[in-house]
Amino acid sequence: MWSNLPLDILANIFSFLSPDSLARARSAYPIATTTSSWFLALPIRNHRPYCYAHNPVIDKWHQLSLPIPSIRPIGPIGSLLLLRVTNSTTLQLGLCNPFTREFRHLPRLHVARTNPAVGVVTTSESSNPNRDDDDVRFPSFKVYVAGGMSEAAQGGGATYETKVEMYDSRFDTWRIVGSTPVEFAVRLTVWTPNENVCIGETLYWVTSARVYSVMGFDVGRNRWRELGVPMAEKLEFATLVPRNGALGLVGGTCGGSACIWELNEGDKWCLVDKVPLELGLRLLGEKRIWESVKCVGNEDAICLYRDIGYGMVICKKVVGEIMGRWEWVWVDGCGYTKGKQVHNCPIRGALVHPSLASSLIF
Repeated sequence: MWSNLPLDILANIFSFLSPDSLARARSAYPIATTTSSWFLALPIRNHRPYCYAHNPVIDKWHQLSLPIPSIRPIGPIGSLLLLRVTNSTTLQLGLCNPFTREFRHLPRLHVARTNPAVGVVTTSESSNPNRDDDDVRFPSFKVYVAGGMSEAAQGGGATYETKVEMYDSRFDTWRIVGSTPVEFAVRLTVWTPNENVCIGETLYWVTSARVYSVMGFDVGRNRWRELGVPMAEKLEFATLVPRNGALGLVGGTCGGSACIWELNEGDKWCLVDKVPLELGLRLLGEKRIWESVKCVGNEDAICLYRDIGYGMVICKKVVGEIMGRWEWVWVDGCGYTKGKQVHNCPIRGALVHPSLASSLIF
């Protein structure tokens, strides 16, 4: 019966299942993928292998078992999640499907480094061009690493690393593909989180050195550039997101609201939306400051959140709207899963389209 149903209907059916049910369904229908992004909340100081996932279709939180503890999300790749292993001094990356618990480490870099910036470029082609029809289609991808501290060539100390390395999933190898100006390497190491956005062939990171700014790396031309951001001196937090095919910026101002800007032609930022006042106040609580707020987004949704026990403010694209209308909603925090209380803790979030598909990359 299942094999006769269209994939869009199957995806809708599977979106109503809990993660445990999804896992059981995998054996019966191994290529199920849901259409809506789920918010994954990974505890920051977590020595136990689990995270929490919010199903937006039924507005319910679930606890997921992970294959290893001590990981931090960098970003989604298809239906998988690129992770940093946090119990390693130097950068160690891994790839995981949190809904099937499949996991693998990526190979070690040529130059061992601590705290570099990481960016991902995906393509629409399959990682395995010789796959059968029953194999899962999975986008090939490239991971770029820039900055970080590495061992100095002389003296035994540490130095800011200027080499840019790239991992190609088609060949499962790293190679050196470019360089970073020293002043950029310093800022990528000290003032830049791992989160990045790729627009076209350019990777972007936001940096908080002195005031917020954006650093861009054109991977095809090996060129770096810096962009200013709106209200840079007043922002208490800033996060980059993809929005309508362009680079977006979400930021909250001291004593004001949180806004969304889009980067237009000529590198000009345009204000496109604001967090509704009542939702912003509800998110901030008694503190009334934005510096404790974190944000993650994709082309379908932008989530502003704090800790696991607090709620989230979500700006989501309305399905079926020709003009691409967005709406703001509130989502309660995760207080209980399966009747058990969830203790409040700091988290890092990610948006992932759940899939039970087995990928050949594992």
